[in-house]
Amino acid sequence: MEKIKIKYFTEEIEKLAYIGGKSDWIDLRAAESVDMKKGDFKLIPLGVAMELPKGFEAHIVPRSSTFKNFGIIQTNHQGVIDSSYCGDNDQWFMPAYALRDTHIEKNDRICQFRIMENQPELEFEEVQSLKGEDRGGFGSTGKN
Repeated sequence: MEKIKIKYFTEEIEKLAYIGGKSDWIDLRAAESVDMKKGDFKLIPLGVAMELPKGFEAHIVPRSSTFKNFGIIQTNHQGVIDSSYCGDNDQWFMPAYALRDTHIEKNDRICQFRIMENQPELEFEEVQSLKGEDRGGFGSTGKN
């Protein structure tokens, strides 16, 4: 089991917890109450900083209910935090864009993360032809 060092920037949000057997994604919460008007952008503080193990990164995405509940989308669609972002002031944020007027209360669950191993070093070899089955060149069905 990996241990992750975590710093909380507020005592007013619930502490993170890994819930085995349910999901390996961990919810993150708004560290402050936020009011946004339609069209507003805001970096919503998540109230935590972490020292990830070398060779690992965190992937942050919205929860499935985030848009329905709050009308916001994450502007980078998936945030990636690498192990070098590990200082005392390296608080995590969710970059949010409001598609309607909204209020997010401190401690609301707005996104989630998981820890992933870094991609291995890769080398690309240019070829004239690939040996796999040709599926039509568009999406998973090969149909336009």
